[in-house]
Amino acid sequence: MEGRMRESEEIRRAWADVVATARRTTADGLVVGTSGNVSARVGDVVVVTPSGIPYDRLTPRDVVAVDPEGRPLLGDLAPTSELPLHLAVYRATGAAAIVHTHAVHATAVSTLVDELPLIHYMAGALGGPVRVAPYALYGSEELAEHALEALTGRTGCLLRNHGTLTYGASLDQAYDRTAQLEWMCRVWLTASSVPGRAPTLLTPAQAERAKEKLRGYGSP
Repeated sequence: MEGRMRESEEIRRAWADVVATARRTTADGLVVGTSGNVSARVGDVVVVTPSGIPYDRLTPRDVVAVDPEGRPLLGDLAPTSELPLHLAVYRATGAAAIVHTHAVHATAVSTLVDELPLIHYMAGALGGPVRVAPYALYGSEELAEHALEALTGRTGCLLRNHGTLTYGASLDQAYDRTAQLEWMCRVWLTASSVPGRAPTLLTPAQAERAKEKLRGYGSP
């Protein structure tokens, strides 16, 4: 694709959903200020939140869209600095949407372990035990590489000293996975904080059984 494209109704809907999801991350306390970012893929177009603009100021006219290589297609605002991270996930997976946050409990856990302990069976909703990607500078290709490794066989990961990254077949699914990940991190931190006690954990076999059962969760 060369040059700028015409904005379609599908792109307008995707932008509205991206902005609504970004505002939801703020309302639910998963990000502060302009931190975190959200994107959705529509064919060969990636609609993404811009850099450094409060989400409550975004309007339908502020749509930001790029091609798979990051070349601008729509909008005058600069895309999020984490665009390399989003594009890497889209290239490597079948993701239709990505949510990245700086959620408090998840970020705290990312500084303590290399993998979130199996505190709850909902780990199966993200494909299994959630890994922590090694630290790398935000917005860098190195961070994208570390995240892709941590996402192998998973739909979410923690980014060391940084936050969370989840993807899904829709923004709702990606957001739900983010919320579940933050909740599991909070549960583990809470249980681990009891003096003289250590939380019981699921075995890998128990987690795998739950993962298989969750495949049909919510389906008729």
